[in-house]
Amino acid sequence: MDRYGRDGEEGGVCAGREPLIPKHGGYRKLKSFQLAQLAYDVTVRFCDRYIDKKSRTHDQMVQAARSGVQNIGEGSVASGTSRKMELKLTNVARASLEELRLDYEDFLRQRGLALWERDDPRRKALLERRCATADEVAEWVREIRGQNGQDRQSMKSISSKPSTKSIPPKRSTYPEIAANAALVLIGVAVALLDRQIAAQADAFENEGGFTERLYRTRRSRRGGG
Repeated sequence: MDRYGRDGEEGGVCAGREPLIPKHGGYRKLKSFQLAQLAYDVTVRFCDRYIDKKSRTHDQMVQAARSGVQNIGEGSVASGTSRKMELKLTNVARASLEELRLDYEDFLRQRGLALWERDDPRRKALLERRCATADEVAEWVREIRGQNGQDRQSMKSISSKPSTKSIPPKRSTYPEIAANAALVLIGVAVALLDRQIAAQADAFENEGGFTERLYRTRRSRRGGG
């Protein structure tokens, strides 16, 4: 397993020598890839349900989510021969997810829906659930929606005489919960990519790219010969 927490799928290591093409790929085991892929699946479902399929926003959100996934994978594969390309594509993935995050925030703002604060307990609850599929995220959204309904009913039963003070807060809607859930997943994926980009930049600075590795390999083999 390499510095990015992945098992190499391609490349090899000669005993006692730096490999010309090091292990690369293995992106499916990256947490950033897994979360980006989950955010993509959730976004496709969200857009099909809450955004007009004929609108540009629908296509842009789906494409931004897809770009995040694809560029993480492409960068991982490219790392075998180009750390520079790996760094560039990982940065593109991060930028795509940032674009997607802004789209979700716009969706909430334009509809007068709440954007959860960083300390909202529902954010922590979703992370602790460790959802692996869009279906599991959808089930969590339904559970939270149900809990909101129970809280509203409990508050109604406190007083038999309705008053302004006893009126419970507006019940969260499915789109509000679903959009915020997607934002939580995107936020974690972006944070992981920030760390990944920092590690890649450090490796590129300290070890160089393919050209430097080729030079070291040639020099090592000539010396050994």
